[in-house]
Amino acid sequence: MQPELTNTYLDQIQNAFNKHDVDEILSYFSDNCIWIMAKGPHSPDGRTCVGKNEIGDTLNARYKEIPDMRWEDIRHWTFDQTKAISEWIVRGSPIDKEPFSYLGCDLWEFKDGLVTKKDTYWKMVE
Repeated sequence: MQPELTNTYLDQIQNAFNKHDVDEILSYFSDNCIWIMAKGPHSPDGRTCVGKNEIGDTLNARYKEIPDMRWEDIRHWTFDQTKAISEWIVRGSPIDKEPFSYLGCDLWEFKDGLVTKKDTYWKMVE
């Protein structure tokens, strides 16, 4: 039975990100999922990770670089069991870099209760 797309379900996914539990995070994603990251080398999307292996490798590297990365003040909106939006503030202190605090959002797409696409945006105030 597929989970219902609710704020509680989105909180479970977000909690996995905050625990830095990559295996748990990936359990919410479909095998052929994509994650369009907030920044990266390719215009206009930034960086796109495809599939659980690439997403897992990217998350493991990120959590090593930013060991205290966390998402706070989270709000969710869900639409017809296939789409959702999450707004949050992401904070962290990268190794050898200045701490950050950015307002951002994720645009989620789901099929059969699993994430098929996560498109991330954040504001970088300079």
